[in-house]
Amino acid sequence: MILELKNVTKKFGGVTAIKDTTFRVNSKEIYGLIGPNGAGKTTMFNIITGNYEATEGDIIFRKEPLNGLKPHAIVRRGIARTFQNIRLFKSMSVMDNVLIGFDFQAKYTYFESILRFPRFFGEEKRIKKRAMEILEYFKIAEFSEQKATDLSYGQQRKVEIARALATNPVMLLLDEPAAGMNPSETEELANLIKSARDDFDLTILLIEHDMKFVNQLCDKVLVLDYGKTIFEGKPADAIRDKEVVAAYLGDFVSHD
Repeated sequence: MILELKNVTKKFGGVTAIKDTTFRVNSKEIYGLIGPNGAGKTTMFNIITGNYEATEGDIIFRKEPLNGLKPHAIVRRGIARTFQNIRLFKSMSVMDNVLIGFDFQAKYTYFESILRFPRFFGEEKRIKKRAMEILEYFKIAEFSEQKATDLSYGQQRKVEIARALATNPVMLLLDEPAAGMNPSETEELANLIKSARDDFDLTILLIEHDMKFVNQLCDKVLVLDYGKTIFEGKPADAIRDKEVVAAYLGDFVSHD
């Protein structure tokens, strides 16, 4: 087990977004959070990454509590994420967007960077080399000097994932990574996520509405409906569960 949420509840005033949710994610697992819009999936991500604080319950990562930690501290613990709406720096190149992910890993002081000490240049060279290796892995190295927002939607998704991997995480949270992609891009992304799980030694937690994508990728899924867990298990079993079908998957099952 690498991540455990124990009886987590999140309330916004009188609205309960997450209700008494418990689940575990094992090391190297690809675990999916699914459910209709408004089910609480992104709220769950925000709780794990420190953007929201749980009203009740515990978040345990690698046997250490995350409750109360700020997002930057959670990144340092080894959790990185992408967002439902791509958040790239519009004025920056692909390379510069990825280099931001290395920010806290630089092994030089603020004064060494200002005074341009030798260690500063050595670290900058090392970091840029590693950034280029990540871009090459995602097959977007040729765009390294282009403005990130000039790339196609699918390529921008890759840049965002590359930037998350630059933080050297042990767990990667992907919020609807296939949203807006065509079938061929979705297929390529699924294969890339599988490969990255192994090649970067990752555990992956993802939110996704594309059930074919989920079924292809995930070892296990948790289904939320209005903040409450209604199913946990294998994706193939989820699409046959009556409560899941009633809440979420009716159209998928009837047209598949």
